[in-house]
Parts: sequence; C-alpha cells; structure tokens
Amino acid sequence: MRFGLSTAVFLLLLPSLGWTHHSHSGFHLDRVVAFQGTVTNFEWTNPHVYLTVADDNGAEWLIETDPTPVMSRSGWTENSFSPGDLVSVRANPDRRAIRKHGLLLSIEGVEGVVMSSWNTSGQDTHDGPTASAESLNGIWQGERSSLKNFASYLMTHPLTEKGEAARSAYSQSINPTTECISWPTPFILSSYLYLSELEIGDDVTYFRNEFYGTERVIHMDTGVPIPMGEPSLQGHSVGHWEGKTLVVETRNFSYHRSPYGSGTGVPSGVQKHVIERFSLNEDGTEALIDIFLEDPEYLAEPVTATFVWKYSPHFEMLELECDQGVAARFIQ
Repeated sequence: MRFGLSTAVFLLLLPSLGWTHHSHSGFHLDRVVAFQGTVTNFEWTNPHVYLTVADDNGAEWLIETDPTPVMSRSGWTENSFSPGDLVSVRANPDRRAIRKHGLLLSIEGVEGVVMSSWNTSGQDTHDGPTASAESLNGIWQGERSSLKNFASYLMTHPLTEKGEAARSAYSQSINPTTECISWPTPFILSSYLYLSELEIGDDVTYFRNEFYGTERVIHMDTGVPIPMGEPSLQGHSVGHWEGKTLVVETRNFSYHRSPYGSGTGVPSGVQKHVIERFSLNEDGTEALIDIFLEDPEYLAEPVTATFVWKYSPHFEMLELECDQGVAARFIQ
C-alpha cells in the first residue's frame, strides 16, 4: 500500500487496529483471561456473534467475536454451541474490570476441538486455492494491510481546523455503524473481513460488500448524463474504461460522521470527491485499486492510496443483516 508518508512507527503506537466495525480499543489486547465454564447462551447475531459462559465461580462472561460471515468462514455454524456445553475459553478482557466481557481468542469444547475466528487467530483466508481472474468480475477479499495502513495513515493526515475539532469530539457513541449504517467509498474497499463483488455491465456496474449489505451502483459513461438526485451515502458514481482499467468517479455524497472506520473520528462532507482506478495484476490473482480522495471541508490535503484485493472465487458472499440492538450493545 502506498502513502505519502511511512506508517510503520505510528502502527506501533496505536492501542488497537480494530477498525472493522466497532473498535477493539475497549479490550486489553495485551492481556488474556482463561477459564473453564458452561455455555448458557449462544447468539448467532450481527455485527457480532456472542457466547455467554458461566465460569466455575458462577460469574457469567459475555464473549464477543466477529459477525456471522466471518465466523462461517472460520468453520462455525449457528449450531456450534448449545446451553450446557462445557468449554475452555481464552479471551482479551474488557478494559472496564467491572464488566465480565471479553474478545474471543479461542474456545475448546469437551471433545478437544479448538475453535476461533480467523480474524483473531492469525489464520489467513487467502490460503484457499489460487485462482486467476480474466476480468474484474467476481468475488474478492481485501488484504488486511489495506485496512490497517489506510486507517492509521488518516490518523496522521493533515486536517482542516474543522476536521481537527471533529476528530477531538468523536466517540463510539456517535459511530454510525452502531445504527447499522455502512461505510461509503473508499473505506468500504479496504475491508478484509468482508467479501466484495464486482458485477461489470455495459450500462451499469454493481459493487457489493457483505458489510450491512452494502451496494453501489456505478453508471457507466454511455454519453447520456445520469441525474445525480439527492446526496446519498454512496454518492453518485460514473465509470469508464481506460484500456483494461475501470475508472470510477464519485461525487454527491451525504454527510457521514465516521466514513473511515471506527478509529479515525474524521467525518466526510458534501464536497467529498473520490476517484478509483481498478485493474488486474499480471497473473489475475489480485486487483489493485488506486484511490484519490479529497474533501476540503475536513481534509487539508488529498489522500492517495492503493488497496489490494485477492481473487476469491472459492468463497460465497454471505448476508450480514445488522441487528441495531446488537450493534449498539457496547457503545463507548
């Protein structure tokens, strides 16, 4: 991923890189609690799957993990656990010690089977069969570094006075994802937890992402202007081809309080303008998306970045129907 400055040192200073939907900064990521107990409830919900486990002292722990698409790709199902199951749990504890709340690292059942989320276990879902795409059509999964580097870069990117004030005033209580509101481009393109799909058409191209069922309509330039209409979350996108590169220009965004993930706190306004350039690498195993982002209301300078997607036809796009009660469960 390319940026105007190095992010290596800054990455070491961050308390968390959990910009997937809600920040993991509420957990002690450098601490582990381990205990045995009995499952009292298993919630196959979004944007988090939850287990309630009563430990040997009778205290009930609420163990949080990733949404159902991620857990499904980690080998879990809605029937993986039932009340009464005896388990051993490892988790990162909540920073507020009064809460018996943890972020799952692993859980072991009575038959000795250890289960976790690939997101927290260090597994790589790109270990599936290598495939080459002949076009940008198909299912893709983002590289983890795309998300981390882009979000951390924005934490140090020059802001306007209004942007600085907004970042200082940000808290998880005003995070739009807790209201089941998705991210607009370009952040949605950097996702590695959630699959993306491109459906290329002559008149219209569709971009879809599993996160909250996000869909963008990209009007291909046929010489006939398409009215913009009212500002919207994903804006008004027009695409054209430059050789084998799909170029998409998007304007007419509505205001969004946290369009670059849960950790940055920088809003975007109605002047936001994004250009995306999608192309395949030489062997078709990756798509490269070069981004130009400007938003003079909040960003003092434009942002450029490159995201990397892995071609992933062995995966199936899954639904992530957001439950607002679950999404807002631990607002900070």
